[in-house]
Amino acid sequence: MNSARITNTAKSFSAPIVAGLVIFGVWQGALGLLDPDGFVLPAPIEIVAALVDNWDAVSQGARITGFVVVSGLGVGIVLGVLAALLVTRFRAANETITPLAVAINAVPIIALAPIFNNWFGLTSPRSNQAIVVALVFFPIFINTARGLTQVDRSQIELMESYAASRSRIAREVRIPNAMPYFFTALKLATSLAVIAAIVAEYFGGRQDALGPIITQSAGLTRYDTAWAAVLAGTAIGAVLYFGAVLLERLVMPWHLASRNGSHE
Repeated sequence: MNSARITNTAKSFSAPIVAGLVIFGVWQGALGLLDPDGFVLPAPIEIVAALVDNWDAVSQGARITGFVVVSGLGVGIVLGVLAALLVTRFRAANETITPLAVAINAVPIIALAPIFNNWFGLTSPRSNQAIVVALVFFPIFINTARGLTQVDRSQIELMESYAASRSRIAREVRIPNAMPYFFTALKLATSLAVIAAIVAEYFGGRQDALGPIITQSAGLTRYDTAWAAVLAGTAIGAVLYFGAVLLERLVMPWHLASRNGSHE
């Protein structure tokens, strides 16, 4: 059983890696054949070379941006789950939190960034962390709340027939039912967190983070360096995504088994 699970995990990770290598190979070959003049998308070899040449600056930027991404993602997850538990338990919370969450989610980053910069300071990481939290919160909240509420009524009635308390029903029925919804939102939130952090850095934060490196390098037509910083941001998102996939497989091996069974 364990060996089969390891094999399935390896296959799921190897497929996107192989696809990425093929894309980079086609990209490199196409640029070599076409040889476009003044093209702003450098060849993968040039991007890797720029990454090596500017390793200290890009790695430092990745650490700064990565801290904002991970900390904001963590807070957004906690707040989203807590809000989902509240709205499924209390009607007043549902009537208050849900419209507020929808309204915040509708506000673009470029509108939130100046406000948070004034609140927390132009160079403070808390401003960019708040933007990450705002973007991560909504998918976690909505999906988790959906999983907590869309439960088979017969399961609830069975637990109530045994005089189970509401907390026990939530613990043994609602929360397990919500786990697939939560992990779907978590995998989406990992990408949103990286996007939010880098875009927020265009408006404030430390100038040695990935966002400023991208904008400054592109402004100086050093596109290879800009794409090297983009590659670093992509790596952060990929690590977080695959971490979420691994966590899902550890927490819900039964869900993976049921999916594999349905595909047979």
